[in-house]
Amino acid sequence: MKVKGTVHKYPDNVDTDVIIPARYLNVSEPQYLASHCMEDIDPDFVKKVKAGDIMLGGYNFGCGSSREHAPIAIKASGISLVIAKSFARIFYRNAINTGLAILECPECVDETNAGDVLSADLDSGIIKNETTGKEYKVSPFPEFIQKIINAGGLLNYIKEA
Repeated sequence: MKVKGTVHKYPDNVDTDVIIPARYLNVSEPQYLASHCMEDIDPDFVKKVKAGDIMLGGYNFGCGSSREHAPIAIKASGISLVIAKSFARIFYRNAINTGLAILECPECVDETNAGDVLSADLDSGIIKNETTGKEYKVSPFPEFIQKIINAGGLLNYIKEA
């Protein structure tokens, strides 16, 4: 799978309450969640994000509660990939389960600015900053996890199998 988009960049320790505030968790409809994604840290995010864009985060991205609403909100907002220095383990698994593509690449996060354009080949693990020309190599997911992400999440993968 290949993706390309404009970067939206966030700091270390972005927790699930910032990604989708608890006051919106009484609804699980993806588009509703997307309409409130990141609003407590970036009130203009939903106005700026376009389908295919890429989100960057620092260390411990997705920490906090184990709610799957957070990766659902990110994915439904149009984000095609989240690259972080590291992910909270429960967010990492919830992202895979909901079909949100994620990669860990501290160097890419450090050397990329908001507004840059990144492309990524998730099958080969190559990330390229189209703005600067810099390339990064990360370990791609194993084939079975790539199949889950390509299917749009674990439940879709199971239905297809």
